[in-house]
Amino acid sequence: MSISSVEISEAHAQNVEVREDSLFVELVDGRTISAPLAWYPRLWHGADQERAHFEIIGDGSYIHWPNLDEDLTVAGILAGRRSGESPESLKEWLASRK
Repeated sequence: MSISSVEISEAHAQNVEVREDSLFVELVDGRTISAPLAWYPRLWHGADQERAHFEIIGDGSYIHWPNLDEDLTVAGILAGRRSGESPESLKEWLASRK
């Protein structure tokens, strides 16, 4: 089974939930998609209250966590794209949180 690029580009988030080890995105068309939290290190390392503070922007195409400086696209999550952050950048970010 494959997902067309039209389905991916037209998917819009209406709610987000970050659980212990997974990210769940509820779409306006009724689907719920999920991805392993380990794919997004800033979410993985974030505190519960930081994970819970998100903004759905761009008509539901983007999800932004201001306290974690993390931005994801719904299309990227649907396509199975992991964080593109380099290990060096993540290391610097983690060090800045101490």
